[in-house]
Amino acid sequence: MSSIIQNKKAFFEYEVLDRFEAGIALVGTEVKSLRAGKVKIIEAFCRVTNDGQLELHQLDISPYEFGNQNNHDRSRVRKLLMKHSEIRKLGQMIKEKGLTLIPISMYFKRGKVKVEIALAKGKKLHDKRASLKEKDTQREIDRAIKGGG
Repeated sequence: MSSIIQNKKAFFEYEVLDRFEAGIALVGTEVKSLRAGKVKIIEAFCRVTNDGQLELHQLDISPYEFGNQNNHDRSRVRKLLMKHSEIRKLGQMIKEKGLTLIPISMYFKRGKVKVEIALAKGKKLHDKRASLKEKDTQREIDRAIKGGG
């Protein structure tokens, strides 16, 4: 399993409640761009459509530099592949609890591109400050242990 990209900002902006793995429908030049690491996942989000499909919006995969006129559109909506029962459960949880689906990471698994999506709840400003403070104190503790030992 080789990682393509991580969405580190997601853990700062959201409280992750649950994680899921989904496949993604791509065209050939998109896979080549992913292998080159030409992707931005920070602003991406997932949406469940009315007909029970799971879609990934605002994922920016740069066009393949050695492609021809059949190169892909960089910001098209991509279909995520999961079981219908799982998609239905996710759709119900999003509607009832006001949660959101965000991609956390993309990786290759047995030659296929997989997306790890998370069911998440947005953090308030004071929660973000608390997580920054916690991170700083942990960093200070690590420095004290490393310097003293």
